[in-house]
Amino acid sequence: MNSETKNCQNCKQNFVIESADFDFYKKIDVPPPTFCPDCRFQRRLAFFNVFNLYRRPCGLCKKEIISMYSPGVPHIVYCPSCWWSDNWDPLEYGKDYDFSRPFFEQFKELFQSVPLLGLSLDIPTSLQAPFNNHAGHLKNCYLLFHADRTQDCAYGFDVFDGKSSFDTTLATLSELCYDSMHSYRNSRCIGLRSQVTESLDCIFLKDCMNCQNCFGSANLRNKKYYFFNKPYTKEEYFTELKKWDLGSYTTYQKAKKLAEENWGKFSPKPTMDEFAINSSGSHVFESKNCKDCFEVVGAQDSKYLFMINTSPIKDCYDVSSWGNNMQLVYDSCNVGEYISNVKFSNETGINAYHIEYSKLATGGSYHFGTVSMKKGNYVIFNKKYTEDEFKKLRAKIIAHMNEMPYIDKKERVYKYGEFFPVEISPFGYNETMAQKFFPLSKEEIVSNGYTWREEEKREYVITKKASELPDHINQVSSDILKETIECEACGKGFRIIQMELDFLKKMNLPLPRQCPFCRIGNKVNQWVKNLRVFKRVCSKCSAEFETNYPKEEVDYIFCKKCYQNEVV
Repeated sequence: MNSETKNCQNCKQNFVIESADFDFYKKIDVPPPTFCPDCRFQRRLAFFNVFNLYRRPCGLCKKEIISMYSPGVPHIVYCPSCWWSDNWDPLEYGKDYDFSRPFFEQFKELFQSVPLLGLSLDIPTSLQAPFNNHAGHLKNCYLLFHADRTQDCAYGFDVFDGKSSFDTTLATLSELCYDSMHSYRNSRCIGLRSQVTESLDCIFLKDCMNCQNCFGSANLRNKKYYFFNKPYTKEEYFTELKKWDLGSYTTYQKAKKLAEENWGKFSPKPTMDEFAINSSGSHVFESKNCKDCFEVVGAQDSKYLFMINTSPIKDCYDVSSWGNNMQLVYDSCNVGEYISNVKFSNETGINAYHIEYSKLATGGSYHFGTVSMKKGNYVIFNKKYTEDEFKKLRAKIIAHMNEMPYIDKKERVYKYGEFFPVEISPFGYNETMAQKFFPLSKEEIVSNGYTWREEEKREYVITKKASELPDHINQVSSDILKETIECEACGKGFRIIQMELDFLKKMNLPLPRQCPFCRIGNKVNQWVKNLRVFKRVCSKCSAEFETNYPKEEVDYIFCKKCYQNEVV
């Protein structure tokens, strides 16, 4: 089939469906989309609350828990231990399908009646690291978000296979790292930025690879003993390093500022796309034939992927978050781990097959319009059927969805083939990742028919201002663990925890002056900016190319070929 231009029913802009896209839709038996790629992405992210946490009682054990669902939402919420247990049965909430009402209207009622998983954690993580979200296989971790296979870490986002690291975001296979982002296979490193790989004992590096004992530098490859991009002997390097006591907050900030000024003297790496063949987007690694993908590792023959970190991934479109042995998945958010033929689903995975329009389907196959089904086959609206009954009823429901579509407050039409309407999200739009990528004012959110969530007011008895903290970590005693410190950025109170204090003393690093959420948020906001793609002209050869840096931020920049010739 030839390419076709359509008009998005949400933003009213034209978008193109390519011939290869039609082949994919035919393969998974879905109609072509009526929302453009950006609007589909925004819609999925409106169901993805990563960072906002609340205290509320568990609906089963009645204990006070930490949950990603606000106490005011009309949903039943269980703590992870109760939700994963056999102490309740999701089939007890089963409903017959009503052909006199639109599908999404009925699904919303089911969604609000079946218990939800308060934090997206597996059982081992919920027992060993309960104060995290969208995470699995964690041990002794605190306030990690979107993380897996990690231990002894705190205050980070998108951390995989990490160990003993703090305030580190977008890190894989790294240990003993601090205040870093885009770190891959690094150890004992501080203040890394952009993309630093396979480096040891380095401080304030940007766009560097295979370095050891380097400080304040950018664009280094296979180097030792560099200070602000100047080579030193081993003896000279360590003599110079002694002048920079990073246990002092004042010294740490001065060194960081000087490093950033030095980084600005060098053309940055134009794209983050190591071992990516015939692929486009940003931060695509070890992938092949992946178009318009962002923050993806190990994917093949896919399009419009976002934050899919664990291979293998094959033949997937419009998937945001997770991965791990996934194929033939379409228009879903936070799905993965041995799944196939999953469509229009949220927070679904772990040996799940042929799942459509489901929330929290963890295991089983052939589900349509289910909530919190942990196993079982041939289920519609949490009610089991025989295989033959399931197939016949599914076909009738799809026909009904097309004949009697759901129409939201802005007259957007939802037939079969559309992800859930944002109107039924349990989260305020401003609580979700959608607000990070597609920020809207309160008035715009309400006018779109979405929900605005007012920030929860919390009372803090501040016992110490950030400005009153000791400058040097050597001046800090265990009494600091009793203090509630006022964040210098947002004014909220935060605490220093024991494993954090032990780490800072071990690494000779100063106490933070901002709360964990501001520290994480600063890095996440920078990451969102870095995912943008701009057309530029190489400052050296004048070739046209795409990069993450607009001209107003970086005036002098090389294309990939010139960068490699200059740096590698």
